[in-house]
Amino acid sequence: MAEMTIRAATPADIGLVHRQLAAVIHESPHYSDRFKAHEAARLDKTFLRNLLAIDPWHIMIMCSDGVPGGAMVSGPECGAVFRYWSWVFPEARQTKLGMFGMRAFDEHWDNGRFHKAYTYVRPDNAVARALLKRYGYRETALLEKHIFGEDYLLIEKFYTRQDGPYDSGYMGRLGRLKKQIRQLVGG
Repeated sequence: MAEMTIRAATPADIGLVHRQLAAVIHESPHYSDRFKAHEAARLDKTFLRNLLAIDPWHIMIMCSDGVPGGAMVSGPECGAVFRYWSWVFPEARQTKLGMFGMRAFDEHWDNGRFHKAYTYVRPDNAVARALLKRYGYRETALLEKHIFGEDYLLIEKFYTRQDGPYDSGYMGRLGRLKKQIRQLVGG
């Protein structure tokens, strides 16, 4: 059986993640052409690099025997973590990598920083809805005509957040420089 692992993305992963993300956006039967064009343009390499600068774990790489087979892209949103996209690459779709990734995502992010994880799912995406439910997410609202006139479900899982400052996600140049220095000196 293949060894499944999860790791934070590196700058070297951006090209692969971007290619695979653009492909999964365009092949999905659940989204309108307008949404696909918008989402593919929004989640460009610059967007992904900015997530990497905030925290490399916002782009999680799911691996099977050390080979990337899927990814999860998230970002901090006002005290919560938003799951932008989670998917398994075509060559790994007949594996348990997606289920492994679901558990790994929550194990990593339920770390005291966020109140909850949440995402939007189209109501007709029965597979995503079932998978999220299986891992403790619940459908909390139907957002009617929410994105380009289409309905979406708000699906969330509550975490255990500790008291302390909120992770706004934005850190600017000075914040990134301070983070790099802390990483270099081990602090």
